[in-house]
Amino acid sequence: MKIIIIGPAHPYRGGISLFSNRLAEALSVSGHDASIVTFKMQYPGFLFPGKTQFSEDKSLTKVSILRLINSINPINWIKVGKKIRAEQPDLVIFKYWMPFMAPCFGTISKYIKKGTNIKIISIVHNLIPHETRIGDSVLTKFFLKRIDGFITMSRSVLSDLEKFDTVKPKTYSPHPLYDNFGEVKTRKEALKALNFDDEFNYMLFFGIVRKYKGLDILLKAFADKKLNKGSLKLIVAGEFYEDDSEYDELITKHGLEENVILTKSFISDDQVVNYFCAADIIVQPYRMATQSGVTQIAYHFDKPMLVTNVGGLGEIIPHNKVGYVVEPNEKSVADAIIDFYENKREQEFIEGVKEEKKKYSWQKMVETINTLSKDV
Repeated sequence: MKIIIIGPAHPYRGGISLFSNRLAEALSVSGHDASIVTFKMQYPGFLFPGKTQFSEDKSLTKVSILRLINSINPINWIKVGKKIRAEQPDLVIFKYWMPFMAPCFGTISKYIKKGTNIKIISIVHNLIPHETRIGDSVLTKFFLKRIDGFITMSRSVLSDLEKFDTVKPKTYSPHPLYDNFGEVKTRKEALKALNFDDEFNYMLFFGIVRKYKGLDILLKAFADKKLNKGSLKLIVAGEFYEDDSEYDELITKHGLEENVILTKSFISDDQVVNYFCAADIIVQPYRMATQSGVTQIAYHFDKPMLVTNVGGLGEIIPHNKVGYVVEPNEKSVADAIIDFYENKREQEFIEGVKEEKKKYSWQKMVETINTLSKDV
C-alpha cells in the first residue's frame, strides 16, 4: 500500500516523533510505500513548556518526511488535506495524543476523504489527557468522527475509546520496542561515558518531568532510611516541564543532595544508551499513564523496571518477572526498591526481560495495521 503517516517526526524531538520515524521504516521494510507528513509549526512557542521543540540529532531515517502542517492555521489544514488527497494514498495513519491537535487533524482528514475511498486510521497514544482541560471531550469527538478505525497501544486507552465510539473497528497492539538508540553497552562503558563513579549503584527516572509522573513520590521513597544508605544514587534524566523548585526543596528537605543527579535537560538520542545502561533499574512512579515509551526503551536495553499500577503500565510489566508493579505511593515504591537490592534480583529480572520483550516487535504493529486496513 501507499501509506502516509501524519504526526510528529524529525526534526521534532520526543517519543512520538521517534515512533513515527520507526513505524515508517518498519512499513517500508514490509514492502509498503511509506512516508511522513509532519509539522512546519507544531506548537506556538508560548504554549510549549520546554526549551525547544526540535531535536539536535541528525535524522537517520531514509523515509521521506515533509514538513507541511501548521497546527493553528485552518487554511493550511485545508491545503494539506487536499495535497495529501492528490497523492492518492491507500491508507493514511494519524498519530493522536492530545485534543489540541483534534481540529487540525480532523479537518485534514475531512479533506483527504472528500470524494475518495482513501482509508484513514489512527494510532491513539493517548485519548484522555493526563492534565485535562475544558473542551477536551468535544475536540476529541470531532477528531474521532472523521477516522475509520483505531489502534491503541494499551487496553486502558482501548477502554477509553469505547466510551467515545462503540461502532468503528478498533484493536489493541502493544507499543513496540524503541530499538533505535544503539546497541547495549556494558555498565562500565556507560558510567565512563557519563563520568559517573562505578562504586555506586544507580536507578533511573527518565523523561520529561510533569506532576503526573510522580517524581515527588520517588524522592520521598528514596528518603527511606532502609533504602538510602549512601551506596545508591538516583539519576533524574529529563527536562522539567513545570517549576522544579518543589523537587529541589524535597531533595534538600531529605538531605539527598549527594545522592540525586538532576540533568534538568532533554537527553539527546545518542546519550540515551548511556543513561539506561548505567542504571540497575528503571523507575516510573506515575500517578497516571496510558502506555510508556520509557518501558520500551528499557526492554531494548534489557533493564528491570518498577512501574505503578496505573493505566496500561501493568499490562506490559509482569510483576516479579521483569520487575515490579506497585501502588503509586512512597512506601510501595521504597519497599520494591529495597527488595530489588537486598535480595539481589537484577539478574533474575534481566532474564525475564529478555524473554518478555520478544512480544514487542514492529512487525506485529505492521501486521495489525494491515489487518485493520482491511476491516475499515
